[in-house]
Amino acid sequence: MTTAREIMHTGATCVREDETLMDAARRMSELGVGALPICGPDDRLHGIVTDRDIVVKCLAKGKDPRHMRAGYLAQGKPVTVDADTDGEEVLRTMQDHRIRRVPVIDDHRLVGMISEADLALHLPEERVGHFVEEVCR
Repeated sequence: MTTAREIMHTGATCVREDETLMDAARRMSELGVGALPICGPDDRLHGIVTDRDIVVKCLAKGKDPRHMRAGYLAQGKPVTVDADTDGEEVLRTMQDHRIRRVPVIDDHRLVGMISEADLALHLPEERVGHFVEEVCR
């Protein structure tokens, strides 16, 4: 049984909810990632911001990413998986919610992120292929 802990990318870097979307974009560029967890002052996960969010919810609406805060995009409770969740359940969770990345939580703390690429490296090719077909519809 492969668990989320074995699949995840460790050391997820957060953007604080009071940081700007420009800060988030720069950090994504530096890290070569398309999403960052949004954390509050308590270091707890409050949401996720993606490069697409910055474009669609900020730039396309004529807003200034130098002034819009990441916390503005941290709406609702983010979908997460526990570090001990079975890999098949991780896949189902991501597929059911049609998400390409999921934060991994252990003892109420963010310990990593799982992306499509992480799934492809650790799960059977046919399962990942089905996942991609479902999420990309």
